[in-house]
Amino acid sequence: HEAGHVGMSYALGAHPTFGFLDGKPTVYSGIDATRDPHKQFLFSSAGLDVQAIMDEAILDIPHQRGGAFERGILAGGIATAYFYATFGRNAPNSDITYMASTSSLSRTSASLIYAGLATIQTIRIAHDGHYANFFLRPSSNGAINVGVALLPDDRLQEK
Repeated sequence: HEAGHVGMSYALGAHPTFGFLDGKPTVYSGIDATRDPHKQFLFSSAGLDVQAIMDEAILDIPHQRGGAFERGILAGGIATAYFYATFGRNAPNSDITYMASTSSLSRTSASLIYAGLATIQTIRIAHDGHYANFFLRPSSNGAINVGVALLPDDRLQEK
C-alpha cells in the first residue's frame, strides 16, 4: 500500500516524505494539492489501487494457489480496503478524504468503489476451492482458527 503511494509520488515527479500526523506514521506526497489536485488524487488512490491490483493478480494469474503468504496478501488487501471504506474514510489525512477533495467523487463514492472491489474479491475467494477455509478454519481440537486460534476455555487452562 505505502509503496504504491511512494512510487506514484516519484512517477509524478514529486518527492515523498515521511512523518507523523497525530502520532500516526504518514507518507506525504510532496505535491501541492491545491495547485495539482489530479496528481494528489493519483497519489492518494495509488495505495488502494496497488493492493487491488495485487489481489487481482493473485486471483487471476495461473499459479499454485492457496499458500499462506498469498492468503496474507489477500486478507491484508481486503481488510485495508474495508477499513478505508468504513472507519478510515473520515480521517483528515485519509486516502478516501483526499480522493474526495481532489476529484468529483464523494467520500461515499470512493468508499463504495474500493469496498465493491474487496467484496468481489471476497466472493471469488469464497468460491475458489484453493482457498478452502480462508475465513474460518476449523481444527481437530475444537478450535476455530481465524488468523489466530480461538480455543475452548478448557484448552486455555492446559496452556
